[in-house]
Amino acid sequence: MASSSKSKKVYNVFLSFRGAELRNNFVSHLYQALHQIGIYTFLDSEELKKGDKILMLMKAIEESRIAIIVFSKNYASSKWCLKEVTKIMECKEQNNLIVLPVFYKVEPREVRGGKESYERALTKHKSKFREDSEEVKIWKKVLFEAGSLSGWHLNDENESELIQRIVKEISTRLNLTPLHVAKHPTGIDSRVVKLKSMLHLESDDDVVMVGLWGQGGIGKSTLARALYNAIFRQFEGSCLLANVREAQNSKDLISLQENLLLEILSLQQKLEVSSVERGINLIQHRLCHKKVLLILDDVNNLCQLHALVGEGKWFRNGSRIIVTTRDNHLLTYLGIDQDHVYKVRELNNNDARELFSKHAFPTHQNFRIRTDLVDSVLNHAKGLPLALEVLGSFLRGRREYEWESALDDISTALKKEINDVLKMSYNGLEPKVKEIFLHIACFFKGWNSEYVKKVLDSCDLKAVIGLNILMERSLIKSEPGNLQMHDLIQLMGMDIVNQESDDPRRRSRLWQQDDVVDVLSSEENCAVKAIVFKPPEPIEMCISHDAFTKMRRLRLLILHNVHDSFQGPICLPNELRWVEWNGCARHIPEFSSGPKKLVGLNISKGNITRVIKQFKDFQNLKYITFGYCVELVRIPDLSYTPNLEELYFHNCKNLVEAHKSLAYLDKLRVLSFSECYELSAFPNELKFPNIPHKLEALDWLSLHGTAIKELPASIENLVSLKYMWLSKCKNLVSLPSSIYKLQNLRELEVEGCTNLVGFPKYQDSADPCMKNGLSNLYYLNLTRCNLSEVEFLENLSCFPILRTLDLSENNIITLPPSINKRDHLSMLRVENCHQLQKIPRLPPFLSFYANNCESLKKHEDLSSIHQFYYRIVLPQGEMPQWVFPIEEDSVSFMVSKDLYDKILGLAICVVLDKVESKIEDLVHVDGVMQNNISEHFPYPLHSEHIYLRYVTPLNLWGKENFGQIDGKYVKSSLTKSIKVKRWGLRIICEQLGEDLKVELRDNQLIDPALFHEVGHESIDSAAGSSFMHEDNLSGANRQEDSQDCLMGNEEHSHIGSKRNHEFILTQGMRNKTLLTSSLTSRNENGGVGLQLLLLE
Repeated sequence: MASSSKSKKVYNVFLSFRGAELRNNFVSHLYQALHQIGIYTFLDSEELKKGDKILMLMKAIEESRIAIIVFSKNYASSKWCLKEVTKIMECKEQNNLIVLPVFYKVEPREVRGGKESYERALTKHKSKFREDSEEVKIWKKVLFEAGSLSGWHLNDENESELIQRIVKEISTRLNLTPLHVAKHPTGIDSRVVKLKSMLHLESDDDVVMVGLWGQGGIGKSTLARALYNAIFRQFEGSCLLANVREAQNSKDLISLQENLLLEILSLQQKLEVSSVERGINLIQHRLCHKKVLLILDDVNNLCQLHALVGEGKWFRNGSRIIVTTRDNHLLTYLGIDQDHVYKVRELNNNDARELFSKHAFPTHQNFRIRTDLVDSVLNHAKGLPLALEVLGSFLRGRREYEWESALDDISTALKKEINDVLKMSYNGLEPKVKEIFLHIACFFKGWNSEYVKKVLDSCDLKAVIGLNILMERSLIKSEPGNLQMHDLIQLMGMDIVNQESDDPRRRSRLWQQDDVVDVLSSEENCAVKAIVFKPPEPIEMCISHDAFTKMRRLRLLILHNVHDSFQGPICLPNELRWVEWNGCARHIPEFSSGPKKLVGLNISKGNITRVIKQFKDFQNLKYITFGYCVELVRIPDLSYTPNLEELYFHNCKNLVEAHKSLAYLDKLRVLSFSECYELSAFPNELKFPNIPHKLEALDWLSLHGTAIKELPASIENLVSLKYMWLSKCKNLVSLPSSIYKLQNLRELEVEGCTNLVGFPKYQDSADPCMKNGLSNLYYLNLTRCNLSEVEFLENLSCFPILRTLDLSENNIITLPPSINKRDHLSMLRVENCHQLQKIPRLPPFLSFYANNCESLKKHEDLSSIHQFYYRIVLPQGEMPQWVFPIEEDSVSFMVSKDLYDKILGLAICVVLDKVESKIEDLVHVDGVMQNNISEHFPYPLHSEHIYLRYVTPLNLWGKENFGQIDGKYVKSSLTKSIKVKRWGLRIICEQLGEDLKVELRDNQLIDPALFHEVGHESIDSAAGSSFMHEDNLSGANRQEDSQDCLMGNEEHSHIGSKRNHEFILTQGMRNKTLLTSSLTSRNENGGVGLQLLLLE
């Protein structure tokens, strides 16, 4: 049977062994050790019929990631074993199957050379086959190859220790995750094959280095990622460092060294590297005995090679180093001869057409484009992947006349270099969109997208629509929170600006130090529109008073780490829209008389002691930031900035006085005095934040860490406020009852206000026109507020939609009974409330944390399955009776489609002890991690705690399509993967049909008491929520269900017997492919692992 490189990987490990010798000892122990940590392992069954067995074994080998061959003395006497090892070695060559031999009480030379027992077995096979002895020759060759592999050798050593070493090695290899290659990978496979041959992967005699050389946008990075995915499992450690060219100083190189060590050593956290030289020593000493795969992507400087690989001799023989670069000379310096340099060339015609088509033609497009137009575009792109992507995206969805117009531009281009091809998309932009593109190319690649939008809008460039157009043309990409651009496109944009003139004074944008110094030292007028200069380290420049006044077109000025040695303020032109001078400013810049067009002003981290007394004529100013100005004492008069929207004075640690004009900024949305520790004095007109009239705009207010003692009653005038931070206001004594009138407030943070005498009661602010107090509040944090009572929670008309309530580290003794009626509450924390004695009945589907509440009495609600929570942590060590206790490490059950559709979730209960930080469960599908379900404990658990969690099938396994499963059942195994004191579970499901119940009972394949059925009313509500809802059964049914739970402990105690339990549920499923999903925990302090195995 020929193996297929496209086989779906179902099993993590395939075990090949001589059953008669090892099934009930070494292999059984190895299988159990792998199974316990969630490694899905194929172990053949003795009961399999011979006709089916060989086909199933061959398929299982193809669908495995790793094969472990346990060579024993009688291994070769079994033709089954010899067929297995032949197939395994075939898949090693064709499917990149990882093969690891174990020589169990047999010498490797016996296996390699066909000696002793292996010689006798092969001779016996040869005599049986007679005319068909060619197969015996193949077996002998395969045994030589397999016996030559590196593995483990066991004679009289401790088997348990060897099994642990094997499990550790398998875990390390399976922990590696492939990289994303490309949206439409095209023309990759044949190139990967060529590169693998250049790497000589079969040899461990030396460290082999290969270079990928080619122009920008040719696909070097894409090819490097594809190559990495094809071979990384063959190494003890692997790492791909992307965008190495961006590391141009010691700090960046150190970061790369730390990442290299982190990934190859599979560390939990980075090693701290103090210098590049120290990093070199760490790499040499920690990796010299490891066989590693290291890819350095986009290298452009010798210092990067010096810091990361030296001359390539730092790693163990068998290691492979791959470098991608545009500079062939760097490869020569590294000692890579031309036989090991792979020149990445353009795509051939077929691949280029395929890649272009995927980008240019939507699947739903209902009109055709003439072939000659497509051929013309392909001719000008000349197989360059990036050009094909950009032009394809530019032409996507356009009609033929638009293609013809675009092709006219391409045809009249004088140059044939890459920039001219890429500029076709640029030339098709509107003038303002071109300005946005050049700003990003020259300045803002990698910057926060929301910040860039503000800057662009301040320059009248309509940021939202402009950025969308650029994304549609594939000229920029928006990664989480940041704007990104391919290097080649960025260079094209920079080239456009540099081509404007040889004289930097005649260019529109400046970003390089020499150009900035040249222009600022000149006395001539210039055409510069924008300067963004951010040296990595502070530098000193002598900028004269009038250096910027000659730049009458200047709209944007951003300087970081630029220290002005001129003794006096700088004068700026009134046409400026955005000024940002961070790090070294001594004085606030001055402006000429008359109206100013400034929109944004940021003078942070400077040594300024005062600001402009009056921002007169600043009608357009929207954003002001004076963060970390530690010498600043007073806030200026802002009466003349009516359009101000955001005002930041955070971390001005000596700020003591606010100006009364703050109360009259009607458009102000954001106000931050965070960590202004001395801010407590306010003028009488203000009594901050005493607001004399309604402010309709302010929605974000931070007084975090200030010295305020109280909030005035007029806080109610902040009618649009959504977020208010009062945390760590240690002088704050009280809050006004009028706070309940803030009908739009969503989040209120009062954490760490240790002198607070209490939270106000709602009835004190009774208003006949107001039905609810804080009607939109969903988050309230009162941690460490010295609270001894929480009577304010009793009135259900205040914060009626509260979702999260944190009362941790307070002196409360009990919670009000009415908390049970807060139906929206999904998170309640009372951690470290050492005096808390009693908890009333709580609302359903709640996450409740009562860690380290030592005085807390037993929580009665846990005794009933009808009052179940989404997640709960309590300081007690007894599991509820309705939970089925499991004494072994795993329990498994077979599920049909009919039953799977009725399962609402699993209730998992664990008794934990002394957990320091968190427990973590990893969800795998088909052997690949798909989800991460973890539990963080901000406070260590100092005693026994019960952890109860309800998990939905969607959270565990995702949506399983039973129409794609090749077999009859889903085998689901719940595995306790770490050390806990006790654990158990219950399956929550819809009402089971009578036919299903009869079949389960007649076949005696599962104890129905394992399931808890809920009523139809509960099913409806559960369908609309990710949480478990309380069912609405009658009193009789409730009593009967409670008795069932008790019976589950008494009459069905075999579920907790000391063996692995199997429950089989009938009904068929359609036939398709195999899938694997698992949830496993890697934390040593607590947690449960869950594994879903879909079997034939």
